[in-house]
Amino acid sequence: MIGNLYRQVDVMSVPLTLHPGRVSLAQWRAISAGDAVWQLDAAALDAMQDSRSAVQGIVARGEVVYGINTGFGKLAQTVIVPTRLRELQRKLVLSHAVGLGDDLPDAVVRLVLASKAVSLARGHSGVRADLARALGDLAQAGLLPRIPAQGSVGASGDLAPLAHMACVLIGEGHCRATDGAAVSGAEAMHQSGHAPFVLEPKEGLALLNGTQVSTALALVGLFGAQQVFSAALVAGALSLEAIQGSVKPLDARIHAARGQPGQIAVAAALRELLAGSRIVESHEHCGRVQDPYSIRCVPQVMGACLDSLRHAARVLEIEANAASDNPLVFGEGEVISGGNFHAEPVALVSDQLAVAIAEIGAISERRIALLLDSSLSGLPPFLVHDGGVNSGFMIAQVTAAALASENKSLAHPASVDSLPTSANQEDHVSMATHGARRLGLMNANLSRIIAIELMAAAEGFEFRRPLRSSEPLEKAHALVRTVAASREEDREFSTDTEAVAGLIETGAFQSFVTGLLAELGCI
Repeated sequence: MIGNLYRQVDVMSVPLTLHPGRVSLAQWRAISAGDAVWQLDAAALDAMQDSRSAVQGIVARGEVVYGINTGFGKLAQTVIVPTRLRELQRKLVLSHAVGLGDDLPDAVVRLVLASKAVSLARGHSGVRADLARALGDLAQAGLLPRIPAQGSVGASGDLAPLAHMACVLIGEGHCRATDGAAVSGAEAMHQSGHAPFVLEPKEGLALLNGTQVSTALALVGLFGAQQVFSAALVAGALSLEAIQGSVKPLDARIHAARGQPGQIAVAAALRELLAGSRIVESHEHCGRVQDPYSIRCVPQVMGACLDSLRHAARVLEIEANAASDNPLVFGEGEVISGGNFHAEPVALVSDQLAVAIAEIGAISERRIALLLDSSLSGLPPFLVHDGGVNSGFMIAQVTAAALASENKSLAHPASVDSLPTSANQEDHVSMATHGARRLGLMNANLSRIIAIELMAAAEGFEFRRPLRSSEPLEKAHALVRTVAASREEDREFSTDTEAVAGLIETGAFQSFVTGLLAELGCI
């Protein structure tokens, strides 16, 4: 059963047992956050021996099978003599370790180790169970392979980054310890309780083939988007209160008439956030029904984004459990070459997430601009006392616009690009790794746009005193004020923005939308 986007688990006290093919999204989230240690299901590890025996049988019989005793890619027709098969696997790993750029973040690498172990433990890769165990032992020892972020096109697997991971298993490359110190691959293996591996036939290829890096990047992007999404709903509700906007567009009948599930759920969440507001009651009969779209159409826009997040969650949970290397070993020792390493599913949902992230930021920036425009908001220009001497939120909105524009550029689909590689053997690629990697930057930009809106809405909120809002929104306002005081006069903005963004990125606003989560079956 596919896991839910927002489901949380308490994993601090008991190690997670990962059942290959059935690892939940909540478990992946816990691993990514560093909240859990994990181990593979023992039965799955035992079952790996069948596919390993099949590979050994092929070698013993002298059969020629791609990936076991041949060259790779365009060199697949080159048969390798038995005495050089171990050399073949080692050189494969070393030759493919061509990654460049900054190291992948710890959250991503933790997922890479776990998902590669799960993929191998599906029993279709023909490798020793000890390889999968070693990946878990590295993670539990807090030794994370240093994997450069650039160099994969998301087809034939994430070859370059996974090669850097595999280098550690053969005593090469480097790991990053929990204190940030660099540890050689050989020393990392020793500290995790293993001698460096001498790779047997197919093992190097199985380690390098697979979509684990692009999937890990996309999962971290999804988890970040989920946190910001919750804060954006709260910010939208606070902005509606600040401008004394109409709640009539939240009427459940409107959204039922359309039938879009995300839209229905978001409208319900906003009604719950606003329930009992004295601000709403104060203008109940004002006849205001035509607020600008950035206020009136929050359910329609954010609902569509929510549907995108939920779809991405389903796809990525499946992919993180997948056997995505090549060739694959099946019952009776049959080895079949295919293309599960092609990361198109990850590429498409990464693009979908990128568009959703950009849209959440775009509508938030428009609400910020609305709050500052006294002709539309009914609030003092730029939300400031003593305007002229003080500029208030004038330039903060400029920053939000800059970040929103940057995200729009970053949202250009990566999946529509393809450059052939490996002498045209790999003639269509997904670009999933790049597409997923940009999500981290986009979420960081978005959290700061939403932080600016939260501060602006909190300021506008206070201009409506002594009226009180709903209990949830008063608590949300108070939460903002724990790190960003009211702006009676101008002061430096950046520190406050980063502080509120920090609240967003730790999931502090998720508790305000429990109604939404319950309705969607996520808690």
